[in-house]
Amino acid sequence: MPLTASAGDHADRGADPVLDVLIVGAGLSGIGAAATLQRRCPGKHYAILEAREAMGGTWDLFRYPGIRSDSDMYTLGYGFRPWRQARAIADGPAIRAYVRETALENGVDAHIRYGHKVTGASWCSRDAMWTVEARLRDGSTRSIRARFLYLCSGYYSYDEAYRPRFEGEEAFRGRIVQPQFWPEDLDYTGRRVVVIGSGATAVTLVPAMGERAQHVTMLQRSPSYVVARPARYRFAERMRALFPESLAWFLTRWRVIGESMFLYWLARSKPELVKKKIVEMAAHQLGSKEAAAEHFTPAYKPWDQRVCVVPDGDLFSAVRKGKASVVTDHIARFTDKGILLQSGRALEADLVVMATGLTLQLFGGAALVVDGRAVDPSRAMSYKGMMLSDVPNCALAFGYTNASWTLKADLTAEWVCRLLRHMDARGQAVALAPRDPGVPEAPFLDFSSGYVERARHLLPKQGAHQPWQVYQNYLRDLFTIRFGRIEDGVLRLAPRASAAAASQERPPT
Repeated sequence: MPLTASAGDHADRGADPVLDVLIVGAGLSGIGAAATLQRRCPGKHYAILEAREAMGGTWDLFRYPGIRSDSDMYTLGYGFRPWRQARAIADGPAIRAYVRETALENGVDAHIRYGHKVTGASWCSRDAMWTVEARLRDGSTRSIRARFLYLCSGYYSYDEAYRPRFEGEEAFRGRIVQPQFWPEDLDYTGRRVVVIGSGATAVTLVPAMGERAQHVTMLQRSPSYVVARPARYRFAERMRALFPESLAWFLTRWRVIGESMFLYWLARSKPELVKKKIVEMAAHQLGSKEAAAEHFTPAYKPWDQRVCVVPDGDLFSAVRKGKASVVTDHIARFTDKGILLQSGRALEADLVVMATGLTLQLFGGAALVVDGRAVDPSRAMSYKGMMLSDVPNCALAFGYTNASWTLKADLTAEWVCRLLRHMDARGQAVALAPRDPGVPEAPFLDFSSGYVERARHLLPKQGAHQPWQVYQNYLRDLFTIRFGRIEDGVLRLAPRASAAAASQERPPT
């Protein structure tokens, strides 16, 4: 199916038509962005470029046992499409189906171009246009032009996971796999499994694999906070019994948002109290204060890293029943039979799963260029967490670290539509947030997780005050993004000619 555009939008005969908006990524963010664009800007012509052969993003890529959300679906789901299933903590196939159904219901699927890996995007101020280069399935390349670029490609590499190397791996007679590239033919029935890691992936894998494996050991260097939550919310069920579905969903969603924000505030304002409570809950789940103290008591404060959620306490249950165990130690080396720890203890294994984290990557690995100048994200400042300084007509979806990703992605999609309508009404062609050198810098993410620490040199900065601050606060963003002025004294709008003139004065990004 050809890319669609309005008549007369061909710069030269035979060239692809010019799009109003080009969305990169057909995952949760990209499908939501497209559906919002169709509802709020129905006259805009757009396409979605997806590197893989299916929509769904994370929820199609990851196929390891037990794959599920670690956020409730009342907030991880779209604000415009209620989550109707009973389970609030949903598995990967259910989320993948939800994304696909959303695309089909809104006609978004017809705009997706699969097998289009975006490798670069170049902005020309003279034309007020992005030219995006995509590599196709057969290795050929294609250039696509668009007035606005919307990056919904997530924050990690699909092609590379973080993979530390350990001494002696070549001697190990078993198999080593990574969750991000789970082999379809892997049968671990009756096998001894060691899962290396303590984050969301590890706490998901361990109870799921424990159902079939002989035994699963979660090997961690240091503990994480792990909290049991019900897979089904009784409040949601009561609301559905009392009210029409849409109202019940609305009330449930806002209760979850309110509870989450309160608990986060409490964790940051009274960290020792919250830490004590989380460890006590783990001890209750395990039936052992000693086990909770050794394996579920982190050295850092709650929400310095993301808190892991286990539905119905499945991880704790697997440990209680003897299907799984947790070991907190460091790896000395691999042996032919398994792993030797620094304590001298040996873990025998037939299969080792490296749940060791993600490799962060911005823009899906694409290189951005503005008027011949390469964009270095680490030297840019984030405008409202949705644009980068001195990068025109370009938005990026980046969700919350302390709440559901989609809450911020939804707000960003709404704001992009507001911006486009505002520009159309005033005859403007370019939106740009120039970097203010007088604004003090701060890290983009106030987070100490390993994948963030490894990528600090790649991430943009945030500023010390609005609109350069990245709030990890949905209510604050709701008011500033949904109801704040588009022309806020920082964001500059200009016609095409003015943009070309301004580009000559702009320093390299």
